[in-house]
Amino acid sequence: MAKASKTVIKSIEEQLARLDLQTTSLNQADDVFLALLDDSEPDNKATTKRGSVDNLSVDNLNDDDFSEQLAIQDRDSQLQQALSDTVLSLSDYLSAVQLVISETFAHTVWVKAEIRSLSAKGGHYYFELADKDMDGKVTASCRGTLWRGQAAKVLSKFKKNTGMSLERGLNVLLKVSATFHAQYGFSLNIVDIDPTYTLGDLAKQYQMILTRLHEEGLLDLNQSLPMPFDIAHVLVIAPEKAAGLGDFRADADRLASTGACIFHYEHATFQGNHAPQDIRQALIHGIKTLANQAITPDLIVIIRGGGAVGDLAYLNDYELAALVAEQPIPVWVGIGHERDRVMLDEVAHQSFDTPSKVIAGIRNHLLTITQAAKQHFLTIEQIAKSNILQARHDSEQQLTKIQSAAQRQLSAAKLAMDNQFVQIRQLAYQQITTARQHTNQLREMTLLQHPSTVLSRGYAIIRTSHPASKDLVSLVSKGLTSHDLASKDLASNTVMTSIAQIEPNSTITIELQDGYLQATINAKQSKN
Repeated sequence: MAKASKTVIKSIEEQLARLDLQTTSLNQADDVFLALLDDSEPDNKATTKRGSVDNLSVDNLNDDDFSEQLAIQDRDSQLQQALSDTVLSLSDYLSAVQLVISETFAHTVWVKAEIRSLSAKGGHYYFELADKDMDGKVTASCRGTLWRGQAAKVLSKFKKNTGMSLERGLNVLLKVSATFHAQYGFSLNIVDIDPTYTLGDLAKQYQMILTRLHEEGLLDLNQSLPMPFDIAHVLVIAPEKAAGLGDFRADADRLASTGACIFHYEHATFQGNHAPQDIRQALIHGIKTLANQAITPDLIVIIRGGGAVGDLAYLNDYELAALVAEQPIPVWVGIGHERDRVMLDEVAHQSFDTPSKVIAGIRNHLLTITQAAKQHFLTIEQIAKSNILQARHDSEQQLTKIQSAAQRQLSAAKLAMDNQFVQIRQLAYQQITTARQHTNQLREMTLLQHPSTVLSRGYAIIRTSHPASKDLVSLVSKGLTSHDLASKDLASNTVMTSIAQIEPNSTITIELQDGYLQATINAKQSKN
């Protein structure tokens, strides 16, 4: 195949010779590439511009350079016309391209690109590289290979300087040379990787995320939350088997055994490109699980502990930082490195160097509020005792006053009651005396008006005769008194008070002091 490629090149050279051109297309390609390098940005060795001579700028060329560029364009046009009738097989054509590329781009250049994918096999590392515009759209892509002979040295240097391994999504600066194979296509041979570029790019991305969080008002959002008064439930997000989690749980389990607080654990991966999404899912799942149990955590803890420093870069994710910042619950983080900060440290309510310091912070907070509660209890107890003593003193004084006042009131009441009793007794005696006198008077008056009394003074009582009065003589003969007679038939006779009540020839009964008389009226005469 190489022989066929040389045949094609020789045919092209013959065509160029017939056109009386003094340079070959290989030299022309070299000139073009060098011109592109000369026209590249002086402060960025990785930046190159590719294109044909038709795309070269002639704005700043002098007369000689301008004439040379016109000559190159003329040679290109004549070469295209000379080859217009040439028929090549695909293998021959691609072999010619391979030869041109190998002869023209044999030297190495620095190229910046993003790693879209990375795999290893047999000690060789295979890359998918890409370049993107400001909108994230891929504008160029190709394969790259880091061969086994150089891989160990290059990767070791990169990890030593960055603290991280090559991963998908990293922006890297690669020292490469172009290679083309008729069967396998175009690729780049990678001979070196500049770790300082990746570190600078990571720092740039870190600052961009920080600026965005600040502009959106998220940077200080969680930090502005008040400190939880009590920490009863703690949601912990951590790698399942991390050494830092073991240190954390050693103290956390002791706290939980005392009933001081309860820890709820959710596990997530903290390294690799999927780490931010895994942590977000663990956080959301933990909150939902507790909510289903009607539990709201008082504190969220995100801890890592251990692991390579380079793995910290995976935690510098905007979506993860925004989710943490927007939590209505204080979030404490302990990623496990004293010097290196991640975006979670920037947005968290409190940031600690290690997981052990996080649990120490929880323990100290509980100890602080416990001591404060005890102090408040002692203060309340002292105030209560003082108030009780004062109340007792006041109540005793009030009791003395009440007793004195009551005694005075009782004495006054007793005196008044005694006076009232004397007055009542006197009044009662007077009333009784008066009543007795009145009764005697009434008795005397009653006795004076009694018929027997009236009869004893010479008066007589005249009554109409009653049918039963026919037996009057027999009643008298039986020895009945006037009272007995009055209570019987005679008592029912009508007492005569006027002569008008008596008719001539009527029979009347005359009651005297010592008996009764029956008389027949022969005549009656009025006093007038």
